[in-house]
Amino acid sequence: MPSFFLRDARLPQILFLSLFLVLGVATRDWSLHWELVTLNFLVCLGTQAALSYLTRRPRWNLLSAMVTPLSLSLMLRSHTAWAVALAAFLAIASKFVFSSNGKHWFNPANFGIVLSLLLTQETWISNGQWGTAAGLVLCFAALGGLITRRVGRLDTSVVFLLTYGGLELMRVLWLGWTLDVWLHRMSSGSLWLFAFFMLTDPRSIPNALWARMLWAGAIALSTFALQNFWFVPDALFYALFGMSLVTALVDRQWQAPRFEWQGSVRGAHPVY
Repeated sequence: MPSFFLRDARLPQILFLSLFLVLGVATRDWSLHWELVTLNFLVCLGTQAALSYLTRRPRWNLLSAMVTPLSLSLMLRSHTAWAVALAAFLAIASKFVFSSNGKHWFNPANFGIVLSLLLTQETWISNGQWGTAAGLVLCFAALGGLITRRVGRLDTSVVFLLTYGGLELMRVLWLGWTLDVWLHRMSSGSLWLFAFFMLTDPRSIPNALWARMLWAGAIALSTFALQNFWFVPDALFYALFGMSLVTALVDRQWQAPRFEWQGSVRGAHPVY
């Protein structure tokens, strides 16, 4: 892979997410409405440009705005244009509204997903859309590992998966089930896609290493509890949303240099 392509981790991330979208349509029989996918991109990019202009940002940062509609297209489903547009608008707007110290509080796509689920009856998450194929898990882990290692956030994915996997293993053993049950749950493609491509947004997670590890472990614990005790099917997204509310406090408690995208200038307007 060319060195200039790896210089900014958003470029390979955009490529990989695009490949996943094509892969899902080609091999998983996804029934996507391409006009809604197009609307998703137009609203995200338009909102990014408009809010950057209104807030006098020197850079519009359309690369990050490309990641958000790809994530929404991969994870959120709807048959209604206004619900898709609402999720896209809320996702991008959250970066400008909920921010402090040069960082936004929420992963934009996750914010759009959770708010659209809470505010409308027109969107849903298809958690089983990737199935449990080992090849897909390896693909997500390998490509996701490349991205997260490049931005120095691989620790977040690893701690989350180890904590969640350990909790699920203890539950399976406690209930006397076979390990096939554990393997089935841990081989969910949606779980690994979330762990490597949504949980690790370096602009919205804690800066310090130990803070990130505790934060990721807390998300894993929350996900486990919501799924197994409150039977929330979309627990991953709600757990991340809830822990994002305390990220700024965590950064204040454990201080460390914040992540900067390639080409951004520390001390200037934050690159959203």
